[in-house]
Amino acid sequence: MSAVQPQAPAQARPAGTIVAIAGGVVDARFTGGLPPVHQKLTTGDRGEIVLEVVTHLNDATVRCIALTPTRGLFRGAPAVDSGGEIMVPVGQRTLGRIFNVLGEVIDGGEPIEGGEWWPIHRRPVPLRQRSTRTEVLATGVKAIDLLAPLERGGKAGLFGGAGVGKTVLLMELINNMLEQHSGVSMFAGIGERTREAEELYRELQDANVLDQTVLFFGQMNEAPGARQRIGHAALSVAEYFRDEQHQDVLLLIDNIFRFVQAGQEVSGLMGHVPSRVGYQPTLDTELAELEERICSTQAGAITSIQAVYVPADDFTDPAAVATFSHLSATIVLSRRRASEGLYPAIDSLESNSSLLTPLIVGKRHYHLAQEVRSTLAQYEDLKDIIAMLGIDELSQQDRRTVYRARRLERFMTQPFFTTEQFTGHTGRLVPLEQTLEGCERILSGELDDHPESAFYMIGAVDEALEEQGE
Repeated sequence: MSAVQPQAPAQARPAGTIVAIAGGVVDARFTGGLPPVHQKLTTGDRGEIVLEVVTHLNDATVRCIALTPTRGLFRGAPAVDSGGEIMVPVGQRTLGRIFNVLGEVIDGGEPIEGGEWWPIHRRPVPLRQRSTRTEVLATGVKAIDLLAPLERGGKAGLFGGAGVGKTVLLMELINNMLEQHSGVSMFAGIGERTREAEELYRELQDANVLDQTVLFFGQMNEAPGARQRIGHAALSVAEYFRDEQHQDVLLLIDNIFRFVQAGQEVSGLMGHVPSRVGYQPTLDTELAELEERICSTQAGAITSIQAVYVPADDFTDPAAVATFSHLSATIVLSRRRASEGLYPAIDSLESNSSLLTPLIVGKRHYHLAQEVRSTLAQYEDLKDIIAMLGIDELSQQDRRTVYRARRLERFMTQPFFTTEQFTGHTGRLVPLEQTLEGCERILSGELDDHPESAFYMIGAVDEALEEQGE
């Protein structure tokens, strides 16, 4: 499936004329045959405006989305068929570089020319070629490994509203997983702020993992077409490392909601009748085209962790619901936990994973996770009584449950390597065995005599004992 940038002979390329411009959507009329869907067109004074054909309106007109700003474009301007699709460079030369949707480097370094280039639109791997093995991918984050284990070759979503820590958790996972697992890391910034992109680049440099990372950015100020296609561009490079280099790839996407939002903008400009809550009628199809390319084969695996902004913390929003159906693990970030200073603000009762079964993670892990959830759920039920009557009105058994639940809540916090300069706490990477052991000891009552504060922002449970001088 490898390819080199195709170039059709100049005389064979059909020339067209721009006939309509609506923001990021442009119509072009051709007389000598229509360019196919996904074809790259160029227009503007110097060919600097790049379009992608998305549909044929009739036998003479195509409708395109602009991948660059359309400022200065006018009706009657020539549109030139490039002779191929949008392509991006692939291979080892992409490591440590930042690209835009057109495969151009935007890090100020030397441009990449020649060599192997792949189209950004590629078919998903057929079912018969996919791997059917189920493997757990350890992250070193206690709450995730215990309650929502990730799948190698699977898709996990970080759900949360604004300001609850999605991007920070994503950056911590990059740091932890590149230290533990050999392979390549891909980052697709969909609708990213320039500040976030710059911070991520600097932190990857400081952690000495930039040379194993490829970054793609379709930033917030770019055309909606660029934001809608940047995930596809990153996936083509990830597929090259998986299929040709036989490497495992960690694909991090921030933010899937911005991908949906870009599609919503394009859909409105194309004149589609909006669906529920104003979303595009093709929401599920567009999301599936991206998500179904993320999978594992016999050659390697693409494991994806995706941040998903939840508008107004409403998990029934169509964008959140459509994303849920593609995921093997769901990590929900809670605004209430964040307000209490319990970071990472992972909601232990809402987060889940399809891998959390006795056959996959083992009976000990499964039953311990269920017991942790049960204890925390009982604590939630008792909170109203405590608020009205006080904890002294509870039975001895209920008080014991509350005390252990509060210790578990604090034990599930963890200092991050990526936030050391802000918190003053040294980062911790906690193996699953230490997480299980800590939960067992708290639930058994062995640590009932230790203050709750001793369990806050620690790694293994032994650190709580060291604080008490034991």
